[in-house]
Amino acid sequence: MILGQLCFETMQLEYISKVIQPLTVKGPQTCEIEGIAYDSRQVRPGFLFVALHGQNREGTDFIGDAIQRGAIAIVSEHNEAPRRDITFIRVEDARRALAEIACAFYGEPSRNLQMIGVTGTNGKSTITFMARDILQNAGLKPGLIGTIRYEIGERSIPASRTTPEAPDIQFMLDQMLKAGCKSAVMEVSSHGLDQKRAWGIDFDVGVFTNLTQDHLDYHKTMEQYFAAKTLLFRGLGQMEKDAFAVINIDDPWGLELANTNGFRAEIVTFGLHPNAMVRAEDIELTPSGSQFTVQTPWGSANVVLKLLGRFNVSNALAAMAACGTLGVEPQAMAEVLSRIISVPGRLERIPNNRGLSIFVDYAHTPDALSNVLRTLREVTRGRLIVAFGCGGNRDRAKRPMMGAAAAAMADYSIVTSDNPRNEEPAAIIREILPGFGGSTGFEIEVDRTRAIAKALAFAREGDTVLIAGKGHENHQELANTVVPFDDREVVRKVLKGG
Repeated sequence: MILGQLCFETMQLEYISKVIQPLTVKGPQTCEIEGIAYDSRQVRPGFLFVALHGQNREGTDFIGDAIQRGAIAIVSEHNEAPRRDITFIRVEDARRALAEIACAFYGEPSRNLQMIGVTGTNGKSTITFMARDILQNAGLKPGLIGTIRYEIGERSIPASRTTPEAPDIQFMLDQMLKAGCKSAVMEVSSHGLDQKRAWGIDFDVGVFTNLTQDHLDYHKTMEQYFAAKTLLFRGLGQMEKDAFAVINIDDPWGLELANTNGFRAEIVTFGLHPNAMVRAEDIELTPSGSQFTVQTPWGSANVVLKLLGRFNVSNALAAMAACGTLGVEPQAMAEVLSRIISVPGRLERIPNNRGLSIFVDYAHTPDALSNVLRTLREVTRGRLIVAFGCGGNRDRAKRPMMGAAAAAMADYSIVTSDNPRNEEPAAIIREILPGFGGSTGFEIEVDRTRAIAKALAFAREGDTVLIAGKGHENHQELANTVVPFDDREVVRKVLKGG
């Protein structure tokens, strides 16, 4: 949590009331608001508390605690006013109100940054890192908000979630401006869009990567999942800035998005498709990366990537299309991309002296796992071995699909725990196994450390080992607890004989 810090400036509650256009206001409005909180534990004297709908509890349950901690104003969707000295503001949508308050409180920082927002199932982190490096080289000193970490000037903060709550985002954007940043790149998740965490951000560019099965525990259907993603593009160009929608038309959902009417943003398509405005031609995939020629509306360039796989060609096109709309020349972008060796936890190679190719990757969807395994299959001399699992309390329908992806592409699989959360690890694994069909090329090892050790012990010189699912994560989520766990460190320890 970033909030809970007192801010250097205050805001009149009367002004906040005008910003959110409340249904009713009860209590004094002349007070000064010192800060905003959506978690009662972060409330300080003089704060405004916004009561949100939670997954397990209602924010209204914590109004009393917020008042005890010093809240002087409450925003809620319910009509409550237990104390006359506390201002109660009733709104139709508490999440939208939270975002609008946060934007106003921090002075609309996105208006003074060149903003790139990236959404889609796969590729978001790699694209944001690529775009960050391109913008840095172009003198646009970027900040970063994403799954792996948040970067604010010279500060780097481990990420708590891909798209934080609205006040946290606005606070970070404000801090970026104070640190001298001129741009910002952020991942925008479907949850974040649906819950209006990015509401009020004036993006210059929105990027759509692809849509494959994930998060259906939340969205229920692919159509609802897609509808959440489109919210980013429906908002482009609705505020002060002219905006661009950068869309992958190799993806069928992207093609549908690109043909959607009513967007105010200028559409720039990318992909391998011959009609893509930013497209890759003469692609050559190699064991060390790829090379291709990129054609863009702003010129062409030869690109050499050290990142493996056709999907990273697509990621590079997305970053080039996004940054190209901001005026960066193709040749300059190509030179930056040629220097990127890896992105944390994205096909991250672990050096060793056993003649193995060992990779750790974040792939936790069927499509991502299939793409990574297909990429590694093309460059593997020996056998391809994978250790993977599925997260608990998440989309159960994708579990057998993950098993099927491993069965189709790997020579041998070790099925293990990922982040089981409140589910029984063995029960999750049982739902993965039907995907293997009649294949016998797998074994079960519930303990993830032992599973990694078994994968490495099974491998011999010339083989490739993929540890999939957690990537950059340095923890494992178990029932009611979080424990330190980093696949990369576990691999290194096993290799040393620890």
